Amino acid sequence: MPSPRAILFRLHWALGLTAGLVLAVMGLTGALLSYEEAVTGWVNGDRTAVAVREAPALSPSSLARRVEEQMIGRRVARLTLQADPAASVTVRFARDPASGGRPPSVFADPYDGAVLGPVRGEAAFATILALHRFLLLPGEGGGWGRQITGACAVSLLIFLVTGIVLRWPKVHRARIWLRPSLSRPGRARWWSLHAVAGTWLLPVYGIIALSGLTWSYGWFKDGANRLLVGTEAAAKPSRQGLRANGLRADGPPAVDAAWGAFRAGEGRDAVRAQILLPEEGRQPIRIRWFARDDDRPAARNEARYDPSTAAPISAERASDQPLGKRMAGNMLEVHRGRFFGAPFALLFCLAALAMPGFAATGLALYVLRRRAAGRRQARRPLVPAAAE
Repeated sequence: MPSPRAILFRLHWALGLTAGLVLAVMGLTGALLSYEEAVTGWVNGDRTAVAVREAPALSPSSLARRVEEQMIGRRVARLTLQADPAASVTVRFARDPASGGRPPSVFADPYDGAVLGPVRGEAAFATILALHRFLLLPGEGGGWGRQITGACAVSLLIFLVTGIVLRWPKVHRARIWLRPSLSRPGRARWWSLHAVAGTWLLPVYGIIALSGLTWSYGWFKDGANRLLVGTEAAAKPSRQGLRANGLRADGPPAVDAAWGAFRAGEGRDAVRAQILLPEEGRQPIRIRWFARDDDRPAARNEARYDPSTAAPISAERASDQPLGKRMAGNMLEVHRGRFFGAPFALLFCLAALAMPGFAATGLALYVLRRRAAGRRQARRPLVPAAAE
């Protein structure tokens, strides 16, 4: 029987030859997705700015209506507005009921509702996201792609555990653990680089794997939420009295009244706000916003209003929430590292880019080991067969 160490070694390299290749793809695509907003903002520079005018900007309902008049057959689902009067509005549409696909988002002029053009790069990043989450396999979240990427996230955790066990030194020194021996020849050099880099990035990969599993397995997401938030159920706004004609009631539309109440109250210091328009008034009007003094993605606040009366339902500030609840509500930012700040976002991006490097060095170690085993086999003296 092989020793436990030999079993762990075989498990490590077997997963490296299979799941390691998928993780390399996921790491590369994840690094690209880390700066999606920065890239799309750069390539759309001519559409994110408008000329400032003396006339007031359109109300949310008027803006949505004028955009829908130009984009026939599409319903506005979300408006992203900036405090800067020279900034355009980003308009996101609801999914097509027939195909289930989401039409491309567009930029619009906040003063007259004119559509300035689609968001460049959105389709490319949507494809990268599908490759990252589902490997472009059919079925998306309900297909085999999600199961494969989820299994690879589990494999990443196994890599971390088996890797530390396999490199556990007899002499514990910081130089042994944290400094690669690049002067060593051949396979020893590749092993040192592979092992030391994995040790440095172990906490980052642990967070990436654990947060990524929340999109792969519902039971894991529920358990993570219970661990971070507790057993207390999240308070949900009551839907009693929500009328189906909330956006088309007599007088000013409820969404405009809610927007006015928001700007006079919670949103006085908002630098960016996203208005989620309810479908025929069946859900509350939700306004997600970011304060001027803290516009980090993880510092998202939210206010909810009744879609028929525009009465406030709830208001949550990120700064008032416990750490666990903020992490549970911003798991994507935890996964990207942006939850912990810009330096950590860069570190997580570099760690994702290093995944193909781990696959390459692991494959090199496997090939070199097989070649060395072949040479030893060739040098082994032949044993004459026993006489019959």
